[in-house]
Amino acid sequence: MLYKLLLLLLCPYAIYCQNIISIPEITNYTKKEYKAGLQNWDIKQDKNGIMYFANNEGLLIFDGYNWQLLPLPNKTNVRSIEIGEDNNIYIGGQDEIGYFSTTTNGTLLYNSIADKIEAKYKIFGDIWNIVSFKNDLYFRTSKYIFKYNGKTVETITANDEWIFLEKHNNILYAQDYKLGLLAYNGTQFVSNIILSSFANTALITSLLYTPNGLSYITTLKNGLYNYNNNTIIPKTTATSEVLKNARVYKAIVLNNNWLALATNNSGVIIIDEDENIIQKLTNIEGLQNNNVLSIFLDKQQNLWLGLDNGIDFVPYNSAIKNIKPQLKDEAGYATIIYDNKLYIGTSSNLYSVGLQPTDDISYVKGDFSIIEGTKGQNWNLTTINNQLLLGHHEGAMLVTNNAVKRIANENGYWNFLEYSKGVNDKKQIVTGTYKGVQLWNSSNWTIENSIAGFAETSRYVAIDANENIWVSHPYHGVFCLKKNLDGTFTSNLYGAKQGLPFNLDNHVFKIKNEIVVATQNGVLQYNATTNTFEESTYYNSLLGNQSVRYLKEDGQGNIWFVHNKTVGVIDISNTTPYIVYLPELNNKLLSGFEFIYSVNEKNIFVSGAKGLYHVNYEKYKKNIPVPIVQIRSVKISNEKDSILFGGYNTIVNETALKNRESIPTISYKWTTLHFDFACSLYGYQEELEYSILLNGFDKNWSPWTKRTDKEYTNLPEGSYTFQVKVRSNLSNESAITSYSFKVLPPWYKSVLANVVFAILVFVILFFIVKWQQKKFITQQKNHQTERTKLKYIFDLEKSKNESELVTLRNENLETAINLKNSELASSAMHLVKKGELLTTIKAELTQLMKRLDNENAIYEIKKMIKSLGEDDKMDKDWDVFSKHFDTTQGDFLTKLKEKHATLSNNELKLSAYLRMNLSSKEIAQLLNISVRGVEIGRYRLRKKLELGKETSLFDYLIKL
Repeated sequence: MLYKLLLLLLCPYAIYCQNIISIPEITNYTKKEYKAGLQNWDIKQDKNGIMYFANNEGLLIFDGYNWQLLPLPNKTNVRSIEIGEDNNIYIGGQDEIGYFSTTTNGTLLYNSIADKIEAKYKIFGDIWNIVSFKNDLYFRTSKYIFKYNGKTVETITANDEWIFLEKHNNILYAQDYKLGLLAYNGTQFVSNIILSSFANTALITSLLYTPNGLSYITTLKNGLYNYNNNTIIPKTTATSEVLKNARVYKAIVLNNNWLALATNNSGVIIIDEDENIIQKLTNIEGLQNNNVLSIFLDKQQNLWLGLDNGIDFVPYNSAIKNIKPQLKDEAGYATIIYDNKLYIGTSSNLYSVGLQPTDDISYVKGDFSIIEGTKGQNWNLTTINNQLLLGHHEGAMLVTNNAVKRIANENGYWNFLEYSKGVNDKKQIVTGTYKGVQLWNSSNWTIENSIAGFAETSRYVAIDANENIWVSHPYHGVFCLKKNLDGTFTSNLYGAKQGLPFNLDNHVFKIKNEIVVATQNGVLQYNATTNTFEESTYYNSLLGNQSVRYLKEDGQGNIWFVHNKTVGVIDISNTTPYIVYLPELNNKLLSGFEFIYSVNEKNIFVSGAKGLYHVNYEKYKKNIPVPIVQIRSVKISNEKDSILFGGYNTIVNETALKNRESIPTISYKWTTLHFDFACSLYGYQEELEYSILLNGFDKNWSPWTKRTDKEYTNLPEGSYTFQVKVRSNLSNESAITSYSFKVLPPWYKSVLANVVFAILVFVILFFIVKWQQKKFITQQKNHQTERTKLKYIFDLEKSKNESELVTLRNENLETAINLKNSELASSAMHLVKKGELLTTIKAELTQLMKRLDNENAIYEIKKMIKSLGEDDKMDKDWDVFSKHFDTTQGDFLTKLKEKHATLSNNELKLSAYLRMNLSSKEIAQLLNISVRGVEIGRYRLRKKLELGKETSLFDYLIKL
């Protein structure tokens, strides 16, 4: 009993000591990085490798590079996720269940199915987990399990409280707090479990099935159970109490039949089938906190942890792991395997740990112990004569039985190299120190010779086939300590004159039995014939002229090198040597103190700023799967952004390589297209490079880069296909992923616009022609006007010369007209006077005749009166008068006669006299009639002229 109690008391310490010595490089994703809530309750992954997290603020999505948050409509937290057989993402929140499906443009759209639940069950609280089983979805709350068949929701009520739901071996299990573990028979949950020391109140958290056919049940506070043939049997081991106290939230099966347990207060505990703890991952090992709410194993066997505050990624299957003795952040400078122990020299101490039989030393379990007396800087570990030598800041030491013996008190020993073999293994060795080079006798570890005249610090030392000692100092140059016949050495300095590109930053090594120098311009090889360094065809063909700081040949003939802060290897396993880079180690090396120790292909150790890095190179080359690149979003923007493609072709689980059937069209107004793409090889992001090509725009594929986005601006109209591919550092190249689209021409380049433009051009040309014609006519008119003006000026000048003649002519004409008018008036007046005279004479003769009695006299007087009354003379006078009148009055009488042909001569005379505005009395005398006769004549004339009362006879005659 005392023994068991002691075992339980010592158990936590024993557990810690049994950790494996290596730790995966844990990546912490904080709330600030993924920009969502603190807690992450569930984790899932789709066929394309996209990760989904049930976050306090919604569904959180991660593609390896970009994070995306999709809140629920009611803004509640998401407790659970499941990808259904219909490939939709089902989620459970508070009083909310539903699923995300893809839209036509590849974005995710939330569809609630809470409205399908009966009203009396709609207040159900949190959905703690979701199980996809036989085409149906099962949502577990504390009181209900909702069964959704794609159309309707069925409610299964708990007898007391549902505390677990999971499928196992094609059976759906649920745990009721009172009834215990139940199996679903298609209509209800029934009990068919044989219990052995298992309380119904033991809260089951996981039901696991391992590759070897064993099943396990984990509980929150009651430890681990075996489950076989419907029988539950508790496991009782030394670690059982530890697991009970850890409060296991969730468990998954790792490779090698190990179990990974997510706990409430102890981080992640990894155990084997016998409950032996393999490793604990806590905040000491690099987790953000020890409260792990969810755990998931992805397609590359990596662990994802949903924490109470954050998300952690653990590349548990990685071929590269970190070894930190006692979990201290000490720089690792040297390591070696000696006497079945792994020794690691750091900046503080020398540590050792015992090895167990295992191919991969990173899986060795144990605790590092400090070798006393090694406090301070440990530079080098070397075995000579089957003894372990330690080069220390405080001297040279022998390491035996976890203790050290100082064999040289002089400070500062960098290294130890076998120089020559003596009889009975009495080897001579070379040591590089802070103050030069020493020759030692290995039989008694005494100094035989300190090379005189050479006091350079000698951290880089190599010995050629002629026993010349080569030393390089990064700032002082490369030295050859040439051995003379008398055993002394002559120092020769090599620099630019001897073929080195620079006098500084040169590092000498012995690779494949040849002296080479790693320089800023590549690797140079020593030519003993010319005593110079020359470019090496072999190294130049592989490494080019890139800067190299360190070289190391392993047991398989591969050559490891350090370029800047990147580790690479010239691999000769194939017919043609090729380069493999290890970008996982970028910026993690011990810069300036690079060191690589090769045991075999499964165990390569690299010095680091924090401990050592273990590389299982054989696994590394096999471990990286063929990458798949995905186009995650296509955004278009002008003054605002719009999502053209949201990353999903048709459904969530559809392969990313499938092209979308419809080709979207983009208006010319969207000036910028932004593509985001990613490869979901988590843990290998540092190794991935992308190349892109925009068919229809680019001529060639772009150079390989690590950028995961590309932007195009102001693409001309046309059809395009964006293509992207990815490759790993092992030259595994993905298939091409494409996205096609079409940029519409601007409105002014459309068919309708072209028609309109053609019409406008025609109209414009028409008006131009018309304008030109008008312009020509105007010019012609202007010319004509100008000619008219000139002619006018000419005529004016001419008229000036003729003006006097014209004036005289006009005056003559006017005089002639006036004369004619005067003559006409005189003629008229003459006729009037003549008439008056004849009338007077006739009147007087008539009076005279009345007074005479003589018949003869009366007869004669009558004869005279008769002669005076004859008209012939008067008619002749009229003819003369009418001709003269027409001449002066514009052919008045002629026109009057033509217009009124019925007018008599007397009426023509009357008209002429009326036009001359003579009085009635004057007209009566001219016509030899009475005044009354004139009035009657006027009346008759009006009738014949058909004049109305309103028309003046005089005005009519004047106008005519």
